Amino acid sequence: MEKFYSIVRGLGLRRGPQRWLGGVCGGIAEKLNVDVAYVRIGFLLFCLLPGPAVVLYLAAWLILPNQNNVIALESFLEKRAKRL
Repeated sequence: MEKFYSIVRGLGLRRGPQRWLGGVCGGIAEKLNVDVAYVRIGFLLFCLLPGPAVVLYLAAWLILPNQNNVIALESFLEKRAKRL
């Protein structure tokens, strides 16, 4: 799993500081160097189409590192492993 997290961090894509939910749209906007409103509008339009938009957003929220380079899924799994 460590290699997977290293690959994700190496993409240079992070959840952004401009958050409504998890900061995924803000991070994508920052990486693409566009206004976050355009990404949010694009995501809302994507949600109107049949497809797993919400699942993709949640997956991105779990996998993309935040501004402190912390991946939510990695932290959760580490805490869970310590309890066992």
